[in-house]
Order: sequence, then C-alpha cells, then structure tokens
Amino acid sequence: MESQFGIANVWTQGDFVTRAVAILLLGMSLASWMVIVIKALDVVRYKAFARNADDFWHSEDFAAALAKLGADSSNPFRQLALEGREATAHHRNTKAHLHDSLDVSDWITRTLRNAIDETTARMQAGLAILASVGSTAPFIGLFGTVWGIYHALMSIGTAGQATIDKVAGPIGESLIMTALGLAVAIPAVLGYNALVRGNKSVLNKLNSFAHDLHAYFVTGARVSASPATVLPLKKGN
Repeated sequence: MESQFGIANVWTQGDFVTRAVAILLLGMSLASWMVIVIKALDVVRYKAFARNADDFWHSEDFAAALAKLGADSSNPFRQLALEGREATAHHRNTKAHLHDSLDVSDWITRTLRNAIDETTARMQAGLAILASVGSTAPFIGLFGTVWGIYHALMSIGTAGQATIDKVAGPIGESLIMTALGLAVAIPAVLGYNALVRGNKSVLNKLNSFAHDLHAYFVTGARVSASPATVLPLKKGN
C-alpha cells in the first residue's frame, strides 16, 4: 500500500503554493550546485596557472617566459604579463596623450591594476547566486512550512477531526519544507565560503606576480625577497 506520509505525499496533497515552493527550492538547489561545480573547476584551473607562473622567472628572456605560461587566453597570469608589456610599449612609443603626464611606473601600475580588477570580477561572477540562495532558501522553506500547516489545519477543521493522529501527520509533513530549505541553503553557504577562500588564494598570487612584473617592466628585473635587490630573468636549469 502506498505510504500516506513523506515527501511524495506532501507533493500530491499540497496545493499550488506548496508545489511552487518545492519547485523554487529545487531550482535554487540546481543553480547553486552548478555554480559550485563550475567555479570550483575554475579555482583548480587558476591554481594550476599560478604554479606555472613560478617558472616564468626562470627563463632567458620575456618571450621564453611567456611561453611557459601557456597559450590559454583565460590564464590571468599570461594576460597580466601581456598587459604589462603592451602598456610599457605604448607609453614609450606615444607622445600626444594625457597619460604622458604619468611616468612609466604609474602607467604600468594602472594597467596591471585594471587587469587584476577584471580577473577579480570574472572570478567572483556567480558567487552572488550562492549568497542569495544561502540567505533566502531557509525563509522560503519556512514559508512553505507555514503555508502547509495552515493548509493542513484548514483541512482538519473542515473534516471535523482534531485527534493527534490526524494533526501530527499533516503538520509533520509541512515541516519537511523547512528541512528542504536548509538542505538547499547549507551547501550554498559552504560552497560560497570555500570559493571565496580559493579565489583569495589565487588573487594573492596574482598580486604578487603583478608586483614582480611591475618591477621587471620598470627596472628590467624582478624584485627578490630582499626589497633592495632585483633579479633579472634567467635561464632555467
């Protein structure tokens, strides 16, 4: 015999509001998991790019160093190096622009900062979905619970049966909506926090790489661990 309790019964016995809440929670769950998977893969890819960036400075010239970053146009480290090179060449080869009032250091700093800001925006795209799901899903589930309890009490009142076995089942099933809301919100919150930490790690490495690029394009050498010295690009062993 088919069970008269459980999630399936909530769907079959619920009205259009209950079903709409369930569909909405399902859609929010699918959207949050899609964002988590896609952005997690991006973080893994960016961390691989960051590891390749460590070999950038062990090259005999800039062209060889750029080749070590690979040909992937989505590589933020490669894009940063290209932007710095183009900014340096543009500043040196033009005279009739407002940026000529800036020295080459300020001009490269501005260019690299813009490139980092664009990368940051791409990395953070989609995280607003997780934040929204994490903050609203519990309340949507709670709304479903309140509506389900109201619907159950109205049905019990109409039938004229108020015994505990008649009340506990429908009200207990209504509480499932709250549990569903939490089941949607918790992965979204945990995924958001994990992705923010991953993005922060990549951005820290990107900022460090940009600092070294700035020193290279301005002075022709990379800043070493000691602030007073610089290290030129060298051939790797």
